[in-house]
Amino acid sequence: MVMRLVKLSVQGWKTPIARLALVIAIVVQTLGLRAVWAQESDEPRIDEEIAKQEKIYQRRGADVPSGYITNRGLSDYAELLPTGFCAALGSLGSSDRWLDIGAGAAQAILDYYAPEGDAPSAEKCVRAGARARAVAISIEDRRTDKWQQQAASLGNDRIRYLAGKSLRHYSVEELGKFQIITDVFGGFTYTADLSRFVDNVLSLLEVGGRFYTLVPGVHLEGGDKLGTWYLTELENAAGRPEKMCSWLKKTTCVKVSCESKSDWKRPTELIKVEKVCSNVSVPRMKLLEFVAGYPPDRRFQLDQ
Repeated sequence: MVMRLVKLSVQGWKTPIARLALVIAIVVQTLGLRAVWAQESDEPRIDEEIAKQEKIYQRRGADVPSGYITNRGLSDYAELLPTGFCAALGSLGSSDRWLDIGAGAAQAILDYYAPEGDAPSAEKCVRAGARARAVAISIEDRRTDKWQQQAASLGNDRIRYLAGKSLRHYSVEELGKFQIITDVFGGFTYTADLSRFVDNVLSLLEVGGRFYTLVPGVHLEGGDKLGTWYLTELENAAGRPEKMCSWLKKTTCVKVSCESKSDWKRPTELIKVEKVCSNVSVPRMKLLEFVAGYPPDRRFQLDQ
């Protein structure tokens, strides 16, 4: 189009229409090229940041950043997850199953299976007698001697630890279905593909099962304070802010409830997602920005 109008300008550039058309064409072409250049430059930068994030996951010992906590216990889960989590976990029977994503050292599962009196702070999440079978997933293998001893005494049919790959790389056939899935500063806070992560989680839930998680540094359902520093930002297709819970509630076959914590260090949503039927469809979000960290900074846009 630009070349055609350049020819027009040579033939009749003195006419106002020709001059205006030429200016418009050049501006449009320039903006288009800038958009392409921005897209092409953003993709390598995001890939570089995701590579940096992978290196954070693999750090060991004194090299692990102080804010990257891998040993949260069940009492921490009770404080960080939505109201009702402990009661739900405590109601599970021996044939039920619990999946913990981003489990780290899987201390929460060890507390859950600890002999009575050994983990008193976690007692309200555990009922006497039967325990659900539990599966821990972690990108990096952080099992301790304590885990190895507990697993040996219980057997692999009661507790399992899976490491070395992200949730998306496991199939439903490989993991099975669960009544409860938890994620405490795990994949939900760190993933670069938010929609796919939620879709994978819901595919692993039984109908009637519940997903308990939280996400820090987001626009809260109950409103935000001035000067908030956001870690995870969502926007709709028009580029306007979208709240995490509002987006989740657009998913079919789920019931979503959120507890806004505006007085925490970072504004945080505690989220419970209950699967109410099988025909789940998660609205697609595309990644616009990703900056490695613990947790990372992320920005997504509704892909519609």
